[in-house]
Amino acid sequence: MKANLPLREPEMIRHWDETDVYGKIRKARAGSPGFVLHDGPPYANGAIHMGHAFNKILKDIIVKSRTMMGFDAPYVPGWDCHGLPIEIKVEEQLGRRKEGLDRLAIRRECRRYAETFIDIQRQGFKRLEVFGEWDDPYLTMSHRYEAEIARAFGRCVDKGLVYKGLKPVHWCPSCQTALAEAEVEYEDHTSPSVYVAFPVESDLSDLDPALGGRDWAVVIWTTTPWTLPANLAIAFHPEYDYSAVRAGERGYIVATELLGAVAAKCGWGEPLEVARFKGKVLDRRRARHPFIDRESLLVLADYVTLDAGTGCVHTAPGHGSDDYVTGRNYRLETLCPVDDRGCFLQGVEHFGGRPVFEANRAIVEFMRGTGSLLHGEDFQHSYPHCWRCHQPIIFRATPQWFIAMDGGGLRDAALAAIGGVRWIPSWGEERIRNMVGERPDWCISRQRAWGVPIIAFYCRGCGEVLLDGKVVDHVAGLFDREGADAWYAHAPEELLPAGTACPRCGGRDFRREFDILDVWFDSGSSHLATLGARPDMPWPSDLYIEGGDQYRGWFQSSLLIAVALRGRAPYRAAITHGWTLDEKGRTMSKSKGIGVDPNDLVKERGAEIVRLLVSSVNYVEDVRIFDELLDRLGDSYRKIRNTCRFMLGNLGNQPDPAHPRFDPETDSVPFDRMLEIDRWALVCTGRLVRRCLRGYEEYQLHQVYGALYHFCTVDMSAFYLDILKDRLYTAPTHSAERRSAQTALWRILDAFTRLIAPILSFTSEEVYAAMHEGLPPAARAESVHLTLFPEIEEREGEEALLGEWDRLRAVRESVLKALEEARQGGLIGNALEAAVVIGAAGDTAALLERHRGELPALFIVSQVEFAADEAAGDGVRIEIRKAEGNKCERCWNYSKTVGADPAFPALCGRCVPAVVEMTRCR
Repeated sequence: MKANLPLREPEMIRHWDETDVYGKIRKARAGSPGFVLHDGPPYANGAIHMGHAFNKILKDIIVKSRTMMGFDAPYVPGWDCHGLPIEIKVEEQLGRRKEGLDRLAIRRECRRYAETFIDIQRQGFKRLEVFGEWDDPYLTMSHRYEAEIARAFGRCVDKGLVYKGLKPVHWCPSCQTALAEAEVEYEDHTSPSVYVAFPVESDLSDLDPALGGRDWAVVIWTTTPWTLPANLAIAFHPEYDYSAVRAGERGYIVATELLGAVAAKCGWGEPLEVARFKGKVLDRRRARHPFIDRESLLVLADYVTLDAGTGCVHTAPGHGSDDYVTGRNYRLETLCPVDDRGCFLQGVEHFGGRPVFEANRAIVEFMRGTGSLLHGEDFQHSYPHCWRCHQPIIFRATPQWFIAMDGGGLRDAALAAIGGVRWIPSWGEERIRNMVGERPDWCISRQRAWGVPIIAFYCRGCGEVLLDGKVVDHVAGLFDREGADAWYAHAPEELLPAGTACPRCGGRDFRREFDILDVWFDSGSSHLATLGARPDMPWPSDLYIEGGDQYRGWFQSSLLIAVALRGRAPYRAAITHGWTLDEKGRTMSKSKGIGVDPNDLVKERGAEIVRLLVSSVNYVEDVRIFDELLDRLGDSYRKIRNTCRFMLGNLGNQPDPAHPRFDPETDSVPFDRMLEIDRWALVCTGRLVRRCLRGYEEYQLHQVYGALYHFCTVDMSAFYLDILKDRLYTAPTHSAERRSAQTALWRILDAFTRLIAPILSFTSEEVYAAMHEGLPPAARAESVHLTLFPEIEEREGEEALLGEWDRLRAVRESVLKALEEARQGGLIGNALEAAVVIGAAGDTAALLERHRGELPALFIVSQVEFAADEAAGDGVRIEIRKAEGNKCERCWNYSKTVGADPAFPALCGRCVPAVVEMTRCR
């Protein structure tokens, strides 16, 4: 039973496919209590990476463990197929040819692209030994799924949650589309950091006579000078103290607490404080824009902080969410002088037509020339970038479609639903609660072609928006038959129900909306499109499990849609796992060449090693993956495999008539007639079963692995099996003591194989097949994955037996230490050359007396002399001597009985009967 995992695993995967093991599992569990792990869809773009592999194996272990607990646990994989990354890749491949293509043609190319990578990823996941409905996955681009997305949108419309408005959103100038929060990544970026003076126009003498005159200026700080052309206000905290200070010939207003830092930056030396007042007294006073001929209103806002800057916040309602809210409160215009490409509109004085990031420096220099720049420097900070093109993005007010978080009570309902979910780790609840509590309205529109369209129309006569749930349902029916391509293939009048008229003017001439839905709306609708669509997958699911970034992604979008439409979360429990990191702690990234490729890893080491990795770590934390760790796991795997091989070999897996295969039906020994050490081994196995079942139940897979590995290497290899070797080799084949050992081995290996099957799917299948080879079909299942976990057996006196042998093992450790010292001292070459003289008193003496006959086997020496020795106290006194007698050529023990039988001059008295029986069997 050689491993050779990279070559032999694919053979087993083909066998599973050809015999439809997954289908047989489902058939065998039909009608049992259900367990549904709903798969978060990976994006159908590129080959799988290490994060994919980690996630899918984790899910597979959980599903297989639930199956072996007796649950009907289907696994339906899915793929997220729409969206920006695929469309950009397709455009890159098309090059100039894309210019002559309409939306339908682009969509066809996108579909083909997605199909290609679905196939590639499917094979990658199957190679990781993941079971599932690989021939019937859910795809967000399937006709039925696109129709379900449309229906979900329509129901949100019916509930009054959908609206169109001009609001600032994350905008990628490179991709020319709005982005969701989950599509934004933060990277290091260098920006200009500037302190700018806004001259005050209002008379401030009513605050303090010393403030008379008009030479005061409010100082703001910003790292986005490109937003200054859109400035309409400056925000102050109503309860903070502000100081009016003189520095040279000018007067400035800043937050009192930040005065020292601002003075240092601006080179004011020791400014003279003229007056101090609360921010609220500045409300609705007016300043002047530093380089555009308009006013800037002084306003109040609670979000102003004293963490950095001046305490006076530059406010551009068209370029920030807080700014927007403040602007609405003060009835300010939502000014956004920036186009889709991230360039200033031509009407922007001095900077029209320039890309905003390029204009940053020009604005700084312009202000330097006008005297309004008090200080400028480069500032390194974390700045939002597009998740796909990795270019810096902007906040920009554009007409977009939104789902309202507050108008229909969605936020409060979602926060209530969060409390009904089990979050693993527990801090996940607070994390998603904070995100939902603070998030703005959900921008659900994107300015692209590859996705599900927002089903809305505009009256050509009066411009009225036609947004109606019944119209959406009608179009969704068309999507059922033709997919979302129908939106682009038919004229508006063919899409609308017959007789549709504008609710305002009665007109019947409409144009369609060309924005598509956010892909997070697509994937967030997956529970509606899959759960409940088939009888074995009821809604809600038992478990979602994804990476920690999904609190703001799939967990949240699924939650909001489910709460909006069904009033509760779509999952009973949600688990997040950490990131896969390289040896230096960097997040693995294929595009950046960081980390390992799972396909290469499988080819080099085998999928079993990757699966062992996933089970061995505390997956809620980030996981560093490097060669040394993988080498250690390879060693662990070999220890597990070799332990199984040893047990299989001693159950008769060799063509030797003297050692026929052990038949558990005819050769087993009842528990109460087994040798005590064999009974101890089975009690240990029962303890292992309890620990593993508890670990699987609680999703603590590293605890399962730890228990299995410790049992295999410490309880079995280093102790029980080490002791058992002599009996298995020397005892007569059909003797009670050998059958006792084989009975224990069969039951141990059977339990161990089933317990480790969800983790080492290939190896467990091999072991199970080897164990049952030659047995009648009724005595075995077709696959270990069709079996159930071992039942927990409670036996009377278990704890006493475990305690007894724990004490014996402690004595053994003392003896082994003495033997090693004797070996290093040259007294003996190996342990079988030794005779152990051991003395003990009290309970220890009684313990050793009860097991006097077992001590040579326990210590793996030829002879043991035991005597009561009160001087030993609570411990033992050990002396090592050379064993007496000659060495038996069969068992290698030293004994005075060697040669006592003239017919067998080289054998000891214990081995002669065994050899006689073997000869008779032949």
